[in-house]
Amino acid sequence: MTAEHYLAFDLGAESGRAMLGSLDSGRIQLTELHRFPTRSINCQRHLHWDVYHLFEQIRLVLENLKQQDFRLNSLGIDTWGVDFGLIDKSGHIVGLPFCYRDKIFPEAAKNYLQEFSGNELYYLTGIQLLPFNTLFQLYALQKENPGWLELAEKILFMPDLLNFLLTGNKVTDLTIASTSQLLSPISRRWLPGLLERIGIRSQLLPEINQPGQILGGLSSWLLAEGLPELTVVQVAGHDTASAVAAVPAQGDSWVYISSGTWSLVGVELDQPVINERSFRANFTNESGLGNTIRFLKNVNGLWLLQQCRKIWCRQKDLTYKQLTEMAEKARPFALFFDPDDPLFLNPTNMVEALADYARQTGQTAPEDPGEMTRAILENLALKYRLVIDELEALTGQNFRVVHIIGGGSKNDLLNQFTAEATGRLVLAGPEEASSIGNILTQALAFGQLKNRLEIRETVRQSFDIKEFRPHSPEIWEKARAEFKARLAEARQQAGSLLP
Repeated sequence: MTAEHYLAFDLGAESGRAMLGSLDSGRIQLTELHRFPTRSINCQRHLHWDVYHLFEQIRLVLENLKQQDFRLNSLGIDTWGVDFGLIDKSGHIVGLPFCYRDKIFPEAAKNYLQEFSGNELYYLTGIQLLPFNTLFQLYALQKENPGWLELAEKILFMPDLLNFLLTGNKVTDLTIASTSQLLSPISRRWLPGLLERIGIRSQLLPEINQPGQILGGLSSWLLAEGLPELTVVQVAGHDTASAVAAVPAQGDSWVYISSGTWSLVGVELDQPVINERSFRANFTNESGLGNTIRFLKNVNGLWLLQQCRKIWCRQKDLTYKQLTEMAEKARPFALFFDPDDPLFLNPTNMVEALADYARQTGQTAPEDPGEMTRAILENLALKYRLVIDELEALTGQNFRVVHIIGGGSKNDLLNQFTAEATGRLVLAGPEEASSIGNILTQALAFGQLKNRLEIRETVRQSFDIKEFRPHSPEIWEKARAEFKARLAEARQQAGSLLP
């Protein structure tokens, strides 16, 4: 049997990669073709994504493919959620897409929730109240720069924007649309009234497709410039949806952690969970492949370590491997903190932010990079335990296995801490889950695979999965009790409008 070849562009908040997937006899083989930073730009007091840089990286890969001696079936693009661009009637991008970490969004979210009910919004959309959700971004844009919205014909999320530049089609897919807080998780349709009540035309909302549909070929102008004739498939455009599609799980007693800049901790369900308890716990209901629901919570993940490393590297270059080795030898439980404290969303200096937090809460700040790295990994693992306990309470299910996928699955120390903190078997890998889910959804579109169960079977047959088991339950139970007490105290003092 001849192998089928598919190309995935998987763009994360820190970096993007182009991955070639070769599917043959029920197994997939990955080859990395290109890796590049997903650059953001500070311009006129705002943080934007350089979408033209991203598009040029895609074009570079496609140009190089002309020299390959195999036939490529298609390509697909997945990215982070919530962020969007605006397209005018002439097909031009209006401005640059805002980055969700722009400093105006937390204030905009608070102002929105003073004007409209957060409880009502959650019951309509089932989406976790986070200050950078698309709805809050649009509310901020309408207040600060309504001219952009007046010029726009369509809102396109980041994968849709890149698909538009490739094909000219102005559509979205269900998974990325579901991150916007503008969609009903029950009908899977837009809620136009949410835009209209903040003075924005609902006609800006694009048509929604199911993931796994063929979008079309490359635009004629790209072919005229010498790019190869290729089919573009609308995959699960939200990178987490693509990653969850590639979880190598069996049965239904498992949770996943899609581990990277963010940690998405959740479970796959047939129906959304929307009630007062899930609202207070701030869980989200996003759509997945095959009309599933990704019932999850966003946890501020390895972003904390990434930002600390940027500061440390000003003095001495330290790799993530070196930091993890230092953390293994460092003092345990030097600091307890909530990774999701607003202080850590986008501080100027993450090391100083963590040290300030320690002083403000009567704790001693970690003394060196190794100790700080260990504290970050420990607190992430303890937060995972808290979220998994909430998942069990909200769904009435018991979860015996934790699947860690994505780039963070390479961090064996974090994986072991997660096993210790949760008291569960941890299965780690594959690290390129979003690219794999992207590629296998393309195979689904071409009839090479039948459904998401076949996708998971293919992943199990193709990749080695590491096991981690808990060894020190008493030590970690004591740490969990102190972690919970610290979080309860911090929340009582904060009194935030956002749960």
